[in-house]
Amino acid sequence: MISGRTPRMAPPEDDDSHLIDRSSGFDRRTGIYHSLRGPLPLHPLDQPLSAAEHALSLLRRSSPVSTAGKDIGSITFIVNATTGESITYAELLHGARSLAVCLRERFPSLSQNDVAFILSPASTRVPVLYFALMSIGIVISPANPVGSNSEVSHQVRISKPAIAFATSQTVQKLRSSSFPLGIVLIDSPEFLSWLTRSSPDPVAVRVNQSDPALFHVFGFAMLVRAMSLGDTLVLLERFDFEAMLKAVEKYKVTGMSVSPPLIVALIKSELTKKYDIRSLRSLGCGGAPLGKDVAEKFKEKFPDVEIIQGYGLTESSGPASSTFGPEETVRYGSVGRISENLEGKIVDPVTGKALPPNQKGELWLRGPIVMKGYAGDEKATEETIDREGWLKTGDLCYFDSEGFLYIVDRLKELIKYKAYQVPPVELEQILQSHPEVVDAAVVPYPDEDAGEIPMAFIVRKPGSNISEEQIIEFVARQVAPYKKIRRVAFTNAIPKNPAGKILRRELTKLAVAGNSSKL
Repeated sequence: MISGRTPRMAPPEDDDSHLIDRSSGFDRRTGIYHSLRGPLPLHPLDQPLSAAEHALSLLRRSSPVSTAGKDIGSITFIVNATTGESITYAELLHGARSLAVCLRERFPSLSQNDVAFILSPASTRVPVLYFALMSIGIVISPANPVGSNSEVSHQVRISKPAIAFATSQTVQKLRSSSFPLGIVLIDSPEFLSWLTRSSPDPVAVRVNQSDPALFHVFGFAMLVRAMSLGDTLVLLERFDFEAMLKAVEKYKVTGMSVSPPLIVALIKSELTKKYDIRSLRSLGCGGAPLGKDVAEKFKEKFPDVEIIQGYGLTESSGPASSTFGPEETVRYGSVGRISENLEGKIVDPVTGKALPPNQKGELWLRGPIVMKGYAGDEKATEETIDREGWLKTGDLCYFDSEGFLYIVDRLKELIKYKAYQVPPVELEQILQSHPEVVDAAVVPYPDEDAGEIPMAFIVRKPGSNISEEQIIEFVARQVAPYKKIRRVAFTNAIPKNPAGKILRRELTKLAVAGNSSKL
């Protein structure tokens, strides 16, 4: 998330400025929503600049000395809460430079814009590897270390990497024949020696801003943000709720990036009483819409913690919208105003018409941070980015009269009940508000008469015996008849990806196969 306060700025003046709504930024002539925030200065496009170099320049510009009066080099950059291992800023910068030099010497045929495939759990070595590779113009393709063999193989086929970096635990998922320059183990003694070369000379490589960089932006963006501000990052090798609380207490964590299900867990879990998490000051929330009821209940339990909501995609290379300051963060349900240097549209999925405020449609985005395309898939790129540079997000959204963006649901995840469209997220927010429900997910279930019906998977609070009928009745009292839950299954956990997003396809497959009782 971007921190700090950015002043509002009206759209630029022109002869027909009265046609641009000064509150929402909506231009009635074009159907475009303009950002109400001041524009950010950008480097000239022809100026060479790598992400690592830019983050380092911001770090130097902000202050050579921390607020605690310490030299920035002695400050801890990242600490592994699982193992206790940590590295300082000095070790990060020296290690990245040393590794870049050694990689060029060890692999002389490794060329700019080659792809490096990375399969590793979270560790303090990964940021060093990222910055080293990007500083010499290598494209990063990190994969989920808990992904299946077929998922990993598919990503390898798409990205066509020249080299791979893995650990002794993940390397068995890779075939050495797939990588012309082989596989490097980042937990090997040889790799560790590459990080400690004495006084390495920097590698001079021209990295252009338009060069490809990496996949799955959010984690890397948070890494760059922390580096540019001189912050300390705390990571867990594998997410565990209680381990997270323990890390907050031990390291006095002040801010976290979370998804709505985690906020629900913080509200309902008794474990929050076991650990001292009073150091928390802000939560950056994204990944799915956050319901007003959930946000208000969180504020009741944690009055000193601010929820900063935001929205973005890997395809947008960063936050497309976010909330700033106390006036905006209380706009519960909204993901804030559109970010600097961006334009937006709300497009009717059927007619293609651009819609005014308070009408729902697909969100389109345009600006300098929008991706170039999908590697190895021209068809998907053409379907996602039009000739004018508009990114079709696939999200059903609307802007209100003051330019605040609201995410309704994924267009592809809407449940088609007869002639109606039912957003699963809306029903999940209602279910999560029930005191006996720990977590919930809603998926479409095939129905001969209706086409699809909403089906809920429920994680009950320990000791609860809430029934299917009670769940159905609880929701029915709060929604229109066509939105009612019509089928319920109880489960021990809702499957989610590492970003906290519900894996609806898995639940749908289980429901259709009649195996929901086995969850």
